[in-house]
This record gives sequence, C-alpha cells and structure tokens, in this order.
Amino acid sequence: MTDAVATDINYADLVERLTQRLRLRTAPLALKLFETVDEMKAIKSIRWPAAGVRFSMCQLVGQARWLGWTMGATHENVAANSNCGGVMGLNAPGAKYLDGSMFHGVWFATIEASQKHQAEMPRVPHGKYVGVVLSPLASGRLIDPDTVLIYATPGQMVTLINALQHRSYVRYQFGTTGESACADSWGAGLATREPSMAIPCYAERKFGGVQDDEMLIALQVSHIQEIVLGLEWLASHGIRYPIPPYGIQCDPAMAFQASYAGKL
Repeated sequence: MTDAVATDINYADLVERLTQRLRLRTAPLALKLFETVDEMKAIKSIRWPAAGVRFSMCQLVGQARWLGWTMGATHENVAANSNCGGVMGLNAPGAKYLDGSMFHGVWFATIEASQKHQAEMPRVPHGKYVGVVLSPLASGRLIDPDTVLIYATPGQMVTLINALQHRSYVRYQFGTTGESACADSWGAGLATREPSMAIPCYAERKFGGVQDDEMLIALQVSHIQEIVLGLEWLASHGIRYPIPPYGIQCDPAMAFQASYAGKL
C-alpha cells in the first residue's frame, strides 16, 4: 500500500474540522496492520527503530503522535513475546504473561488475579499480521486505516461521544483492563471495529507521553465522519467545546431556557 492508492476521503479536511471543534492537543493518529514488511516499506517517509532497539508500543505510538512521524514496527521492535506486540496481534504473549507470573507481585497480589487479567485482555488474534504502521491521519499516508486513535480530555471526550450519538443513539459501554489499558483502546478497537475508549494506564503515561488529564478512544474513519457532522450540528444548537462553567450557586433556569426553549 502506498500514497498512490486512491481515496474519496479528504483526511486533512476531516482532521481540521474535528480539531477545530474539539481543540485537540494532538491530531488523530491512523494505525494500520500489515501482513508483509514489503507493504510497510512502500509507505512514504516511514521510519523504523534503530537496529537492536526495542521500544514499548506506547512509545512508538507516542513518537508518531507527538513528533508527527510515520512509524513502522514489527515484533522485533518491541519487547519480545510481550503484550506490546501481543495486543496488536504481532505475536502471542509468552508463557510468563499468560500464566500470570510476569505481573504477579507487581500489579497483582495473587497469581489468580494476574492470570485473570491476562485472560480477559482484549487482543487481536496473532498469526495474520507481522507489523503495524502509525501515522498522523491528516498525512494521508495510511489509506483506509484499521483504526484511528484520538487523545482527549474528559470534556473533549464526552463532547465527541455526544456528537457520535446525535443521529443514531448507542449506549456505549467501555471496559477497563487497568494496567496494559492499550488493550481497551487499540486492542479492542482493532478486534471489534467499534468505538473503544480507555483510561490510559501507568505505562502509557510513564513511557508513551500520555498526559495526566487525557483519555484515549479508538475509532473507525466512518465514526469520525459522523462525529464531525455531530459536532457541527450540536454547535448550531449552542452546544460547543470548551464547555463554559455556569457556576454551582447560580439558578440554572436561564441556561435551561436557552437550550430547551419551548420545552420546559
């Protein structure tokens, strides 16, 4: 897959409309899994970790997110046989992960809790994909990405969800893995193709550059198209981000009249 692949989606315009309404700190990040390294090498301006260097996957995501790079990675570029590659399906997690011994005594006081954590972690099944490429969605280097990652504050995130629900309501429910919460965002998002929101974990904040007040959601491009329409529709009805605080001791009647005129 290369930049020459045709698409009728203007990713740059979509991102501009989204970031303008939500005032995101960083632009949405496209993620695509590949079955061969040759396909990955064909992508314009792709970067690879230096030989022998193994990053955590959240570090690679952070490099693409904060630096604007198009990053390629295979199992050889992340911790061997770990959840870093395992969540994306680049490898099967090793026995010390699956039997619970890796996290026992670190995150979990009992081996049973550690085993259950691993057993219930959303992952892409391994065996099909050998690598992943991460790139800013607006660059257009990844046509038809498998998922798009958006980092946002809670206020931005709830506005995004409101926009996603504005025409076709779904009551979204999101799970929490705890540590290795990347499984709740790109892991679940890649596996199900459904909106998958996460509270980024300790490691994502320590190594991946995720800020203390940020959440993460994995979406399909079609979801983002709907969100952009929803944000514009909500704005036309006076609901915009940032959300101005009204005050905890003020009578809300005036604000309700503005939003619910003729309905009270």
